[in-house]
Amino acid sequence: MDYISLVGIAVGLSMDAFAVSITNGAVTKQVDAKFVAKLAVSFGLFQAGMPMIGWAIGKAGEGLISSVDHWIALILLAYIGIQMLLEARKKRKEGAVECQREAIGFKTVMALAVATSIDALATGIILPTAVGAATLPAMLLSVSLIGLITFLLSTCGIAIGKKFGTLFCNKAEVIGGIVLIGIGCKIFLEHMFIL
Repeated sequence: MDYISLVGIAVGLSMDAFAVSITNGAVTKQVDAKFVAKLAVSFGLFQAGMPMIGWAIGKAGEGLISSVDHWIALILLAYIGIQMLLEARKKRKEGAVECQREAIGFKTVMALAVATSIDALATGIILPTAVGAATLPAMLLSVSLIGLITFLLSTCGIAIGKKFGTLFCNKAEVIGGIVLIGIGCKIFLEHMFIL
């Protein structure tokens, strides 16, 4: 198995989760161990689970996944980003002094986890060829490494976001919303014009 390629793929797949973690660390009022675990574990599990689903579907489902994954990511991330922008605007109109929000709920965490891991679904189809993980044990090892790297990068992203959010408190939610919309657009444009 090609571990160098696998680590590269894992880091590449986890970059969206890393960026979203920075955003959530920046705009969340109380970043505690429970919040970090909820977000990082969800991102790690979905990044590990999606390639397994893609691998199980195999080549028969590749066209279907590739035809809709970018739309799902765009819609989910744009929706959450727009909600953040509207919340920031509402706070500004009301003259709210508090610039950070309560921790995100379970539904939002799940939507973010799906949106940031949707490309991993298609990656699962090509992963056996790309890294030599054709057997079930090799595939399980591969997705475990992907999940672990995503978990670690998401945890680091939350910490970076918390630091950033306290430095630029008034703008963190607006920047976060724009970042989420941007990530959704990036995924969409990559699939529409590069693949």
